[in-house]
Amino acid sequence: MRVESSATAATPIAVTAPAAERRGFGTGQAALGVLAFSLTFPATAWGLESFGPWSLVAVRSVLAALVAGGCLLALRVPLPGRRQLAGLAVVAGGVVFGFPLLTTLALRTSTTAHAAVVVGLLPLTTAACSALRTGHRPARRFWLAALAGAAAVVAFTVVQSGGALTAADGYLFAALLVCAAGYTEGGRLARVMPGWQVIGWALVLCLPLSVPAAALALSYEPVRLTAHGVAGLLWVALGSQFLGLVVWYRGMAAVGIPKASQLQLAQPLLTLVWSALLLGENLTAAAPLTAVAVLVCIAVTQRS
Repeated sequence: MRVESSATAATPIAVTAPAAERRGFGTGQAALGVLAFSLTFPATAWGLESFGPWSLVAVRSVLAALVAGGCLLALRVPLPGRRQLAGLAVVAGGVVFGFPLLTTLALRTSTTAHAAVVVGLLPLTTAACSALRTGHRPARRFWLAALAGAAAVVAFTVVQSGGALTAADGYLFAALLVCAAGYTEGGRLARVMPGWQVIGWALVLCLPLSVPAAALALSYEPVRLTAHGVAGLLWVALGSQFLGLVVWYRGMAAVGIPKASQLQLAQPLLTLVWSALLLGENLTAAAPLTAVAVLVCIAVTQRS
């Protein structure tokens, strides 16, 4: 009897330990994605020193697609199924073309601090989009913490940018919507296929459009190569567009789209730090206080 009791007591540990490890792994993967994404706006600002907005977006897509396509060929990954093509099209429209193009157009006249408002609202928008798409309804405490975190980030970034609205806001809010749709669909697809294949196939499927778009844009927009410009292009192509999305989709598949999306509440604050270090933009003393408030909200959402 004692042996049975011990075996029975040990069973929950054997069942729950892998689940806990999976959640920890997924959270770590999503956090790496957030870190990669936090450099996107400063890297885009660097890229705009050498390339026009249309050239930068098209060339980054081509470079990322070549790397992704090479990986898919080397590993002999079979073509995605017909049922997955619609979802991959949404991912491509949202995170391969839509968000990069709209935010790049906005950054021609907006500072990275002001553009970070988009990222501050993205976790809440992604969670809402996921609820509509998948039918999953997070707890009320989750939504309250998410709203509080979003409010803290928006308040901080608006104050940081002087409280003024710019003509770029239309681009930024449109980018918010298309990116949330791309994240949601990519997270859903990552449950049935590896995350790197999700973004890899989305990039490859865009090649018939991105290659001629790059050629056309480069023929009209002047190119002035600088060290910053090339570094910015390489990061947005390989860091943000491919590697960052690989770990991001893996994280969403492991812990769920709503919980993973809330980790992005920290992204605007990281972006502002990078902007201060890399671009010389001013950073106010309110950053540490906002960071603490955001971390508390993240902790609540992860426990909800």
